[in-house]
Amino acid sequence: MSSHPDGYFHPGILTRVIYPGIKATNVTNMATIPMQKTFTAFQGQRRLASGPAGEVALVVKRVAPRPDEPIIIFEDATGRSIDFDLRGGDREVLARLAKQIPLPVEETAPPTEPRGRGRPKLGVVAREVTLLPRHWDWLGAQPGGASVALRKLVDEARRASGDKDRERQARDAAYHFMSTMSGNLAQFEEASRALFADDRRRFAGLIADWPADIRDHIVKLAYSDRA
Repeated sequence: MSSHPDGYFHPGILTRVIYPGIKATNVTNMATIPMQKTFTAFQGQRRLASGPAGEVALVVKRVAPRPDEPIIIFEDATGRSIDFDLRGGDREVLARLAKQIPLPVEETAPPTEPRGRGRPKLGVVAREVTLLPRHWDWLGAQPGGASVALRKLVDEARRASGDKDRERQARDAAYHFMSTMSGNLAQFEEASRALFADDRRRFAGLIADWPADIRDHIVKLAYSDRA
């Protein structure tokens, strides 16, 4: 477990800040709702909290606003800022978040009632796909039909390019966060070029003098999967 000034704790990947007047058990019990995405809140250059949406929202809700240091919440997967509606009581905030950030279809809880006869529900979503006649002919000739063949093709492509896709998404998330939080800092343009060139050593050197919380979060977004 690593610690941070001002009572910031980072147990594993879940980070929590404890403020006077906030009982950690209450925050955890009320905020532990099934949201798999993680978020990070900053007040000015200082990181306030990282973790599931509910925990971050309840921490931010209790922090005194400062006109000179606005609070910004970022979605870690994209590095983009996001607005949480913090009006009302804790339960109202969490209820709105559950609607704003729903679980992916494949991670929803199984039904409590026994399933009837027929094909199982796979969580599939119908969308329109435009292909040439020869493509449809080939798909239709595959075992299971066009839908099964398309799902297999997509899964194979995801496995083949998974590492590159994750690296690209991490790089983009780091850049989006950088643009918001450090666009006016020294060496920003050079650091951006080093990030996209995947020159990790040069990138680390260029951002070494940036505010610690901002610098560390950029590195986490960009390289945590390759640490």
